[in-house]
Amino acid sequence: MQKLQWIQNKILRDDMVIARHVNMWKALGKKIVFTNGCFDILHHGHLDLIAKAADMGNILIVAVNADASVKKLKGEERPINHEEDRLFQMASLLCVDAVCLFGEETPEQLIHKINPDVLVKGGDYSIDTIVGAQHVMSYGGKVEVVPFVQGYSTTGLIGNIKKL
Repeated sequence: MQKLQWIQNKILRDDMVIARHVNMWKALGKKIVFTNGCFDILHHGHLDLIAKAADMGNILIVAVNADASVKKLKGEERPINHEEDRLFQMASLLCVDAVCLFGEETPEQLIHKINPDVLVKGGDYSIDTIVGAQHVMSYGGKVEVVPFVQGYSTTGLIGNIKKL
């Protein structure tokens, strides 16, 4: 299979397709890890989170906020990169097994559909503030917080670019 097609195949665009993949992985006894974010300008901090999340199981699913969702969360000037570009970038990472888009403010519905074994978020969250944490823990799943890599943020990068 050509590399471009391999990347595109990792982008799951339909609830039925997501369910089919998740059911297959669970039937094979795979430990599914889930994380989400805007991932607007991919940087070292994002890649650290993704790599550490991937190490927590066998399958890593990354949910990416849709453009409208990013705008609500981050403001009118965001996102910098269109949702299709952000999906493609995330799917291009070797340690990411599947990528999906969500348009709601939170990935709560997606977490309930996937029922991951591990839910991972970055260091600006605590277990009490992670959407879906209570649900994941209700069936024995784990919730993990990966500490931030200091000095890396999309907002900081945008600020530095504007100074140029």
